[in-house]
Amino acid sequence: MRKPPLGAGQRNTTQRRLVWDAITALGPHCTADEITARIQADHPGFQRSTVYRALEAFTIAGALRPVRFGSGPTHYEIAGEDHQHAVCERCEGILHLEESLLKELEEHLQELHRFEPHRTEVLVIGICDACARRAERNRPPERVGRRTLEHVHHHSD
Repeated sequence: MRKPPLGAGQRNTTQRRLVWDAITALGPHCTADEITARIQADHPGFQRSTVYRALEAFTIAGALRPVRFGSGPTHYEIAGEDHQHAVCERCEGILHLEESLLKELEEHLQELHRFEPHRTEVLVIGICDACARRAERNRPPERVGRRTLEHVHHHSD
């Protein structure tokens, strides 16, 4: 078990270590239910309320960031550099956006409006390339749950 990143005065408990290990094993964008199920596979009876308390502690410590993708459940990702998300409304795949356009927007706000952005949140909802191709062939979307989509860059020459 890895030591979870906690703030001053927060206790490093076995339960919090189990939650942190589940988060790192599940990867980006896991939900409280997914974390609970992962832990309960080895520790039956582990309480969902314990997961929520640990998620709150990690969020307060700045180690975790809650993310909302539309109307679904809150997802949690390990805090790091800001990035935005595009979510496919058919397969629920997630694409991380780390585009310079967002930096330009923040610079515009600073320079023209004297507004200092601390964090930028953008959620783009649409249809990924794989689902668009499935639709062209009249196939239903393949619901695989939340997954990270691959970056595809199209260049015109």
